[in-house]
Amino acid sequence: MSLKVETREVNGISVVTCHGRIVLGEEAAGLRETLKKVLASSRQIVLNLAGVDYIDSSGLGTLVGVYSSARAGGADIKLTGVGQRLRDVLQITKLVTVFEVYDTEQEALASFDRSRK
Repeated sequence: MSLKVETREVNGISVVTCHGRIVLGEEAAGLRETLKKVLASSRQIVLNLAGVDYIDSSGLGTLVGVYSSARAGGADIKLTGVGQRLRDVLQITKLVTVFEVYDTEQEALASFDRSRK
């Protein structure tokens, strides 16, 4: 199964929703390109991974790379919809201390409002 990525805007915040697998090859490269395009016009992104059923180390590397680029450019990416397996991987790799992870998309969106005040 390939990766499907949908982008929409909610109250000025870009929401990128992924469905499928984030793995080495077209999937990881496609996600990287989509996020680069979104970052060109948005400083606030919620990455919804609820539809992701598998992510490999390359996919994880893609997330870290895009996150680092976003932060360096003054943008922010927050994760939501993180399944238990990915949550465990983030915990084991200590990436849970890097990414802001929210249980729901609404909580992730609301966190941007709090950070503006």
